[in-house]
Amino acid sequence: MRLSHLLVCSVFIFFVLYAPQPLLGLFAEQFSVSPATAGSLMTATMIPLAVAPLMYGLLLAKRNPLTILRYTMLLLAVTCIAFAYAPSFELLLLLRFLQGLTLPAALTAMTTYIGSTYQAEHLQKNMTLYIGSTIAGGYFGRVFAAVFADLWTWQSFYFVIAAGLIGSALCIPRHQVAIVSNALSPLNYLKQLATAAVLKLYGAVFCMFFCFAALLNYLPFILRDTFLITNTRDIGLVYSGYLIGALASIATPWLLRKSISPWHLLSAIFMFYSTTMVFLMSSQLLVFLLAFTGFCGAMFIIHSTAAPLVNKISNAPPSVTNGAYVSFYYSGGALGSFLPGLVYQYYGHVAFMAALLFVCLCGLALVAAGYFAGKKTTLG
Repeated sequence: MRLSHLLVCSVFIFFVLYAPQPLLGLFAEQFSVSPATAGSLMTATMIPLAVAPLMYGLLLAKRNPLTILRYTMLLLAVTCIAFAYAPSFELLLLLRFLQGLTLPAALTAMTTYIGSTYQAEHLQKNMTLYIGSTIAGGYFGRVFAAVFADLWTWQSFYFVIAAGLIGSALCIPRHQVAIVSNALSPLNYLKQLATAAVLKLYGAVFCMFFCFAALLNYLPFILRDTFLITNTRDIGLVYSGYLIGALASIATPWLLRKSISPWHLLSAIFMFYSTTMVFLMSSQLLVFLLAFTGFCGAMFIIHSTAAPLVNKISNAPPSVTNGAYVSFYYSGGALGSFLPGLVYQYYGHVAFMAALLFVCLCGLALVAAGYFAGKKTTLG
């Protein structure tokens, strides 16, 4: 399978994941629910995303990941069509939960294929390109959903997503040879992940995405309440700072060459990530937008550095390593998409950002601890 085809599949898959985010305010009004309840549309998807990838990783250790990718994309297309016709908020939640059960199979299949097919510099380069595609899918999924909702209806974009998923899935080659690893029990696979450096890196990734999912989930409400921006198209355009993440992630290999080790780069970027959260407490729109741009760039550099690093230092098969990575990543997203919303709902914008800053500093501490735990592996 061509890498370019895989990247197109990734874009449409991330359309599914993030399209509802700029529409949360619209859903809150349309179905008469609170901001935290509307935010649960993201939580409903990220809870299974937090649990299922590790199980899928164990499954994919003995299966062709491209076959899994094809069928999961077709299932996602069906759920998108059903989502567009859902008459109640409860049904929207159910469909988002079903998407959450399906998405991790696709995400783990893609990262497994890359981790198994490429090595050394090619692994770093192609994993970075994959992460760039997830950024593009996340950004354009949010913006197009907001623009379609403003110009036509929010449902119309879901029909576009379904068509893209079906077309991309049907073009995945069927003759690809399955990537099979040595037959071990699930417990033995998991034991291979249980090293201090790997677990601390997973924990840092959890903290990173907790903060990111929280801010992007409640961004429409912050823009409405603090900056009086209510139009869905304007809210979608604010997500343009997200594009800087794509540029930043592409620069990650260059930054790694300039750094002593990936751990040093992660520490520096976590500190920058924390700094942006201080400025995101501002009630000045320009300061907020500049900080948001830096926030997005920092997150994706961390992601682009951590994903290849964990593949290099883990002794487990790529499917298990990446399945666990996706599990920790979206565990942070599941909690971040809901719990900080309660802080925002009761204490406001500044307290919300202060809570995220605390979690980010925990991530920085885990990176530092992971560096010392795996120093010989990563520098020697």
